[in-house]
Amino acid sequence: MDYLHNSSQTLIVTVATGIVFTTLAVIMGMFGRKNHMPVEGRTVLLTGATEGLGRSAARQLSAQGANIIIVSRNVGRLEEAIAEIRSAAKSPQQQRFHHISADVSEPNYAGEVLAEAIRWNGGAAPDIVWCVAGMSTPMLWADDGSMDAARRNMDVNYFGAAEMARAILREWLAPENAVGPGEKRPEPKHIVFTASVLALFAIVGYAPYTPSKWAIRGLADTLAQELLLYPDNPVKVHVVYPGTITSPGLERENKTKPEITVEMEKDEPPQTPDEVAEKSIAGLQAGKCFVTVSLLGELMRCGVMGGSPRNNWLVDTVVGWFIPIIYFFVLRAMNGQVGGWARKHGHPSTYGKKA
Repeated sequence: MDYLHNSSQTLIVTVATGIVFTTLAVIMGMFGRKNHMPVEGRTVLLTGATEGLGRSAARQLSAQGANIIIVSRNVGRLEEAIAEIRSAAKSPQQQRFHHISADVSEPNYAGEVLAEAIRWNGGAAPDIVWCVAGMSTPMLWADDGSMDAARRNMDVNYFGAAEMARAILREWLAPENAVGPGEKRPEPKHIVFTASVLALFAIVGYAPYTPSKWAIRGLADTLAQELLLYPDNPVKVHVVYPGTITSPGLERENKTKPEITVEMEKDEPPQTPDEVAEKSIAGLQAGKCFVTVSLLGELMRCGVMGGSPRNNWLVDTVVGWFIPIIYFFVLRAMNGQVGGWARKHGHPSTYGKKA
């Protein structure tokens, strides 16, 4: 009887383990081989591509055969980045590379950038646009300067992406670019937004930053539905949700980051720009609408899907059933951590300020 009991337990554990690993494999995109976003011979425009995720993504897309346009403010850094991106080209003789200097926070910047990109690209709009440019200024909301920081974060992170999305969609969705009767349906165009896992789960200290990333998610959800009005102008909308990336941007945000935020994030392993770019591109090419780059990010995504497009209806729904239960314990622990910090350190007005 003990033998049968142990065998039954072993079978149950084996089956359960198989189910878990199969589910995780589906979640992380290990199944399905079709490339939903081929880039070889196509033109990709990326904003914020002189450092961090944007630079790594541009280099990796170059290695897959894409023509690359990068957009940033500093001309010297643009020239340095484009040389590195060109050196990674899959077919150096066939691929083309260009950089455009622009400030994404300036109103109406996108129209001029896109006009230059189209002229350089032989009169054709880029096939893929990836809005990577962003910034983070973590502060407590009651701190001096938090509202100015919030406006700046919104200008760069949200309006910078929103203006580019509007400009490129006006090109892609023009009636003359629609697929005519009997014509072969082309590869879809792709607009890729870069948000943050903080748009899936908020953490103390990011009040000036997080709303700008939630706004991106709201825009992407709305556009995904709005684009159904243009069945003959196929366009796909994606959002990438990275966590902490080891980049110059992280060094800048750490200058203002509250100590409680540092404490809350201490157990989250940062990822390199190359790692995040590789996982982001893999998710995009797997056809995912919301692209996360870690298991924790994927669980966060499943917990807050609401009316957003699903990567996989079955997996997202099943995992979404369990995440609220997990969040019950996670939120109790995190809120307790913040409360404990307050009891130990007193009123936030007594905290030492970072320069």
